[in-house]
Amino acid sequence: MSLAVDVSLALGAFHLEAAFESAGPVTAVFGASGSGKTSLVNVIAGLLRPDRGVVEIGGKTLTDTAKGILLPPHRRRIGYVFQESRLFPHLTVSQNLSYGEWFTPARERYAARGQVIDLLGIGHLLDRRPAGLSGGEKQRVAIGRALLASPRLLLMDEPLAGLDAARKAEIMPYLERLRDETRIPIVYVSHSVAEVMRLASDIAVLAQGRLAAFGPAAAIAQRLDLIPPGEDDETGAIIDMTVAGHDRRSGLTRLRAAAGDVFVTGFAGPEGAPVRVRIRARDVMLAMEEPQKISALNILRGAVTAIVPAGAHAVTVTLDCGGQALLARITRHSAEALELKPGSAVHGVVKAVSVSGPSASQFR
Repeated sequence: MSLAVDVSLALGAFHLEAAFESAGPVTAVFGASGSGKTSLVNVIAGLLRPDRGVVEIGGKTLTDTAKGILLPPHRRRIGYVFQESRLFPHLTVSQNLSYGEWFTPARERYAARGQVIDLLGIGHLLDRRPAGLSGGEKQRVAIGRALLASPRLLLMDEPLAGLDAARKAEIMPYLERLRDETRIPIVYVSHSVAEVMRLASDIAVLAQGRLAAFGPAAAIAQRLDLIPPGEDDETGAIIDMTVAGHDRRSGLTRLRAAAGDVFVTGFAGPEGAPVRVRIRARDVMLAMEEPQKISALNILRGAVTAIVPAGAHAVTVTLDCGGQALLARITRHSAEALELKPGSAVHGVVKAVSVSGPSASQFR
């Protein structure tokens, strides 16, 4: 289902201008604090009226200022998940879920309660109240409540921002299942590079209220100028791959793409399943000749396409590996010693344990 947004809005001295169209399962709205992310999703949700613009979901017009169309929030069929779970403290988990169903007429409901509960792994929580839940459990229940409203679109505004690293790791696989196992388009708001690169199909980058860039996640991941200060270590490449096989004895999954084969730890899915991996530039070594007898399992052949300064003493090298990009962050000293230049044939070397991506489980 497609999402089309073309809006402008003035909030005091702040001005929002954004226009993009996305048909991917997850459209991430990414940017630093104060860039206009929440204002944009509130316009989509109908909580803010734009001064000018159009919002359409799957061909259904929600906002068109020129035609005087402005559907109220409760008629937009949009599920909204906030940074705080906003569960009703006096209701059980089961009753909170029922509240989501209550908003949608029975004839328009498509979300099955049992399937949503299984998808989010909250069956054992149904009789508990929010005070007895962890932060990650609360967010899963909040997502379930939004899904049971059978929405046209799911808006998620910084849903992991209030969680610690352990709780984020707990809930991320459920977000991936939500992306992969439902057909509900998602707009995911975050300032975290790691989150949006792992989840998004398309990324809209906001900067000071303006759309700085929009495109497929793999392409945006290579835009070093879009990575905010403090997130440099998360720079890297996104590669869509397919599960090609398993080695149960060693506990590895082999993935395949045009860039080459990549091994990851654990069971990443059945053979033929599509998966996405993210390889951070800081985790890639470069070698002019194919290494022999080393512990790193992943060696990808490529050619240098760009060398960009990365601070005073480092560079980011972009490789073309069979038509797919791989980034490496190395010192200037190493780049000079290897005599790297565009066109140089090199090998990118990555440890299996450094590859981020599929939520690999243990072999049974």
